[in-house]
Amino acid sequence: MERRELFSSLTSSFTKQSDSKEESKRKVLRPPYFKEESDFLKNCINCDGKCSNFCEEHIIKIAQDKTPYLDFSNSGCTYCDECAKACDEYDVLNIENKKLINAVISINIVKCLSWNQTMCFSCKDPCLDDAIEFLGMFRPEIISDKCTSCGFCIKSCPTNAIEINF
Repeated sequence: MERRELFSSLTSSFTKQSDSKEESKRKVLRPPYFKEESDFLKNCINCDGKCSNFCEEHIIKIAQDKTPYLDFSNSGCTYCDECAKACDEYDVLNIENKKLINAVISINIVKCLSWNQTMCFSCKDPCLDDAIEFLGMFRPEIISDKCTSCGFCIKSCPTNAIEINF
């Protein structure tokens, strides 16, 4: 067995847990430029999803109810303001309402390779804000004062140990 196969088999055991249950419990992450959550349901139903077309990182997706949500599975938010600029007609997303994404990013130490004595820095490298620090070689932690909940660390974790909490 090659090393790559070994790591793949180890990580698959972490990720095979009930994904469908987690999906149903998941709340919706909104782009960081809104004032009221209710504005999405009132105004986005009349829009053609311009905010998702202008997102440089392609993380804004449009749900079946025509409201935008963030999907960090391929990238993270750079807070570039382009989605808010595109939402000029319906004014749901507005640069004046810019704030951090309403989520707390955490590390599940049971799933984390580093916390389980395997050297891994996958989450630290893509962090734009240097919000992930290691205590020694094996204990990453997210510094809440530095974390902007941008999501760049999520896609890079091989065991899905980076979690979004509301």
